[in-house]
Amino acid sequence: MNNRLETTLSGIKLKNPVIPASGTFGFGLEMAEFYDLNILGGISLKGTTGEARYGNPTPRIAETREGMLNAIGLQNPGVDTVVTHELPAVRKLYDGVLLANISGFSVEEYVTVAKKFDKAPEIDILEVNISCPNVRHGGMAFGTDPSAAKEVTMAVKEATNKPVYMKLSPNVTDIAAIASACAEGGADGITLINTLLGMVIDPRTGRPIVSTKMSGFSGPAIKPVALRMVYQVAQAVKLPIIGVGGISTADDVIEFMSAGASAVQVGAQNLVNPFACPDIIADLPKKMDEYGIKNITDIIGRSLTL
Repeated sequence: MNNRLETTLSGIKLKNPVIPASGTFGFGLEMAEFYDLNILGGISLKGTTGEARYGNPTPRIAETREGMLNAIGLQNPGVDTVVTHELPAVRKLYDGVLLANISGFSVEEYVTVAKKFDKAPEIDILEVNISCPNVRHGGMAFGTDPSAAKEVTMAVKEATNKPVYMKLSPNVTDIAAIASACAEGGADGITLINTLLGMVIDPRTGRPIVSTKMSGFSGPAIKPVALRMVYQVAQAVKLPIIGVGGISTADDVIEFMSAGASAVQVGAQNLVNPFACPDIIADLPKKMDEYGIKNITDIIGRSLTL
């Protein structure tokens, strides 16, 4: 293993900074048919709720010239099934860092799921998706209101001894304010960004293609937005950051780490190219040599001082 690629998240060592993003990699089992999962720095597992969810009605995926839209709707088997079946199965194939991605529609649901993952020895980090609609407050996402984001952070921190990384929605005016609220609530790190809100319409019929009309937009087009938000959050909080959004090359990884990320997640590109993560990991040392970078951690946040 190339030690030049090692990085850390809250004291937890990753072989390299490349992590498949939640929702694009399932629980890793299908991808193990393509390559050895132990190549990866970490895996962010499929978003998990308290109870099993079947997700939104189809169609719920639409490709665009700029990327893709998805309205899967957090389809998952529920936390009990994940803990008893999925985690032991993936641990048989993978010995690296596992992030449990938690979703919920109330603070109580986040806490319930967090407590169950806290007891799971397979899990290293809890990644808390606060892009979910708060059903008790008119459906506004937890991650669009600083006080709600802080409340969820504090509640999950009380429910676990594992590091808690809050995954932020980009659909806000001031991302630094949300990140700062999470930091005040005790977050150990920040993951950003989740999908932007987008839409695609069939020009023949005039009807939105995805059943929910509007849905999560991801892919190469969101990278500049994600990069800007990582840069802003790195200036606002002194926490490790996992950068996500439009990453498809080793150069993209270097950009995000230069902006302040300690690690990155690859999302939509996994659906375009199943070998996206191994390809990026293989290319990173070559790019580092080209740019005179000795160790990948040397560049974390270097853009902030220029």
